[in-house]
Amino acid sequence: MSTALRRGRAVALTGLTVAAAIGLSACSSSGSPSSKGSSTGGSTPFTCPTSTSGQWSPTVPASTASAPTSSSGGKVNIVGFSVPKLAYAAAETAFKATPAGAGVSFSESYGPSGSQSKAVAAGQPADYVALSLQPDLTKLVPKNIPPTWNSDSAKGIVSQSIVVIVVRKGNPKHICGWDDLIKSGIGIVTPSPSTSGSAKWNILAAYTHVLEDGGTAAQATDYLKSFYKHVVAKPDSGSNATTTFLAGTGDALISYENEAIGARQAGKSLDYVVPKESILIQNPAAVTVGASQSAKNFLEFIQSTAGEAIFASKGFRPVTAGVTVGSVTGANDPSNPFPNPEKLETIANLGGWSTVNDEFFGDNGIDTKIEGS
Repeated sequence: MSTALRRGRAVALTGLTVAAAIGLSACSSSGSPSSKGSSTGGSTPFTCPTSTSGQWSPTVPASTASAPTSSSGGKVNIVGFSVPKLAYAAAETAFKATPAGAGVSFSESYGPSGSQSKAVAAGQPADYVALSLQPDLTKLVPKNIPPTWNSDSAKGIVSQSIVVIVVRKGNPKHICGWDDLIKSGIGIVTPSPSTSGSAKWNILAAYTHVLEDGGTAAQATDYLKSFYKHVVAKPDSGSNATTTFLAGTGDALISYENEAIGARQAGKSLDYVVPKESILIQNPAAVTVGASQSAKNFLEFIQSTAGEAIFASKGFRPVTAGVTVGSVTGANDPSNPFPNPEKLETIANLGGWSTVNDEFFGDNGIDTKIEGS
């Protein structure tokens, strides 16, 4: 285990202030692990005890880039991971209504982050690449993505979220936190780390919640072993994991907060719990080498307060300061849609992706060995 993962759990958030907010107590459940979720059966919906304080308050300065005033037309090929598909669709529509976006058309390709990265490397046409993990994007530098892609104040991050626990409507199994997931009778759906970036965020959140509560690395590993014993499905992407869960598999889905909010906006029947301990999900995007000016203009729009407000309306937490969030339909509390977890881990605090990827998902990684066994 690296020094970064052994050190104290005080979280140093780069350019981000997180207020202690949610305290969720453990709840009981019974039965044996199953692959099919149960319904509420008309019973009274269960609400986890919560304590919130304040709203999400990013402190990364707002982008100072001047917005382009005219369009260069043409087509922008977007290659992205599946989770923000709806947010990008809304952003495209808004962008085309601006002078910079007039006459611009889009083509989209969405799928698992790792698979999308490999596709671009193999020659799939791309002007704008949006992936779940920084390593999936940096694999494309410098052949496909310029080395300066993350030189802005947000370091190339265009969207962010946290890991939450999605449950059946009414929370019939009374799942309030990570420890409830390994109780008898709970079946978990989470995507596969071999293809999905969101899966890696999920596994890191599950593992580090033990460390955040003062546990040891050995205890965190034991928890992850128990966690996997309850996994009943591992789809190839975050969005497909949601589809699998909605089709009736499992009792809990580990997911992005925005994915849960988006599903509810689409009228899907589910609830979600913000656990006391979570991890900050940060998704990068960049234009490709030789990309058109329209692609660059679109990236600037996504990073602007107007672009971030669109993403916020779809359940993503703002990256920079100065974004007007407003009410977010589908959130547990639309007027305060992004409550702060009591403890929030970050990749930076864990030593960065170069360390994390090897220690957890490399050939001899913690997760790799557990899955293999």
